[in-house]
Amino acid sequence: MKKLIVEAPAKINLILNILHKRNDGYHELETIMHQINLIDIISIELSGKDITVATNSKLIPSGQENLAYKAAALFMEKNGIKAGVNIIIEKNIPVGAGLAGGSTDAAAVLSGLNRLFGLQLSLTTLQKMAAEIGSDVAFCLSSTTVLARGRGEKLNTVAKGPELNLVLVVPEFQVSTAEVYQNYKFDNKQQSPDIAAFIKAWQDCNIIEIASQLNNDLESVTTKKYHEINLIKDQLKEIGAINALMSGSGPSVFGIFPDQYKAEIAANVLQKTYRQVFLVTSYYRSD
Repeated sequence: MKKLIVEAPAKINLILNILHKRNDGYHELETIMHQINLIDIISIELSGKDITVATNSKLIPSGQENLAYKAAALFMEKNGIKAGVNIIIEKNIPVGAGLAGGSTDAAAVLSGLNRLFGLQLSLTTLQKMAAEIGSDVAFCLSSTTVLARGRGEKLNTVAKGPELNLVLVVPEFQVSTAEVYQNYKFDNKQQSPDIAAFIKAWQDCNIIEIASQLNNDLESVTTKKYHEINLIKDQLKEIGAINALMSGSGPSVFGIFPDQYKAEIAANVLQKTYRQVFLVTSYYRSD
């Protein structure tokens, strides 16, 4: 095999609970992440001795700063491989939106190189590499829905649940994840979400209860600077969403709808105001 294509799905945070700040400067998290069918397409081809990355987006680096490049370089180093690869990223996931766009590309490269070189490395081995690249990369290698702890590297798979009908709105600005975490104040923290109740609702495919449990501690920081996020949440709920939430550190906002028809109506309405509106559902891997 000399070339393959890998899908790299975006993620949303259904729950993001910040527990405390750690001695290493990171925050201890408890988050439920879920993959959606907004997908980057990654092409990986054997070529010479160098690693190259090309993309259709001007918003992301094509060289060594790209997480896909870092993933390829780390994979080669860990496995003693001297070959080069050309990586082409068809970017469909908005950049800097709290959707793990860079992390999922890196995960796709790790998974793709494992197949390309026929190494059959275990998921655990790949996830250890992923944790060296970024907090969300290990999850992006994993199952569709995961309860993550630590910095996001301690993963527990959540059993397959419902197929969510979602409308995702991405405002025309980017948010610095590092800045959001830096400005998070624990004295603004609301009551912690009930993880057990969420997981039960998920396993029961109880959409109403799932929507009622949505929680993101980082909203208190991002919405203080960007009021448009709360406006989008309100608009989503006014046109049929059961509930709405910011994903990650923002600025993307998603609404959960009772069915696809109502989600389509909402998406059509919001597309008159916002340029980046996506009608999406859950992404469940076939393999």
